[in-house]
Amino acid sequence: MIRVLLVDDHPVVRRGLRAMVDELPGVEAAGEAADGAAALRFLAEARESGEPGPDVVLMDLQMGDGMHGVEATRRITALPEPPAVLILTTYSTDADILAAVEAGATGYLLKDAPPEDVAAAVHATARGETVLAPPVAARLLGRVRAGRPALSPREIEILRLLAEGLANKQISRRLFISEATVKTHLVHIYDKLDVDSRTAAIAAGLSMGLIRPT
Repeated sequence: MIRVLLVDDHPVVRRGLRAMVDELPGVEAAGEAADGAAALRFLAEARESGEPGPDVVLMDLQMGDGMHGVEATRRITALPEPPAVLILTTYSTDADILAAVEAGATGYLLKDAPPEDVAAAVHATARGETVLAPPVAARLLGRVRAGRPALSPREIEILRLLAEGLANKQISRRLFISEATVKTHLVHIYDKLDVDSRTAAIAAGLSMGLIRPT
């Protein structure tokens, strides 16, 4: 039996996911968490109690003010003998997909996927296989074919903060890095996007799907 931890900030969504998961053959819900921090606590408590932990974490990306899915995925996959993380979200931009993959997610599905696809993905990720929803795979393939600039997760994060209107000092405080480091990242971002201003960088990032409109 494959045990699945459901991580989503909406109680109604979690209830729906639990009902769906419990109907899948060979799968059962191990528990629920409202954000990434709660998911990490669930895993820690399972280890401390000696109870079997989940085999797969079904993870949303954006969860209100709580720890978001990418950071939670990064921390979960850094644990000893971690469960597989399968992203299940409504977000399909290049930035979201790449950040999740970089963080160690084994699969990436969209919430409009039919239950049979979710079932197959859960079983596949439990076996350690990589699963990408067709639209996600198409975006990644299109990105490779288009030769889009390979911004690092940190550079994408800074680009996203630029789009929110933050100044260099605000970005440095948000990310706990120096202003000099922010400026260095901006130089690399401008070079990779072939632009020479913050406004142009934001416009390029939006057009390429590297960030979402705020």
